[in-house]
Amino acid sequence: MNSRLIFGICGLALAFMPVAALAKDVKYKCADGSRLTASFTPPGDGFGTVDLVFSGSGDTYTLPQALSADGGRYADENTEFWTKGREAKLTRNGSSTTCQEE
Repeated sequence: MNSRLIFGICGLALAFMPVAALAKDVKYKCADGSRLTASFTPPGDGFGTVDLVFSGSGDTYTLPQALSADGGRYADENTEFWTKGREAKLTRNGSSTTCQEE
């Protein structure tokens, strides 16, 4: 009985935890020499997002999650970040590069 109570309390705590607290940061090194940190935020009421922060330049992109049959895809009209396993493909303004998780 005590274990059910503990699991119930933990479940309630997770339900009320801010979404930002559940974000996951992943560092990538890309074939074009760029490095970035991707902060994945899980979906709340809809789709999740990813914040891409580029080392050196400090450029930041926030992309909404997009539909994907395979992997995680985040995109807006100019930028797409597609992940599968430890690899990612980054497309900015029509130029693409592949990235590896560090």
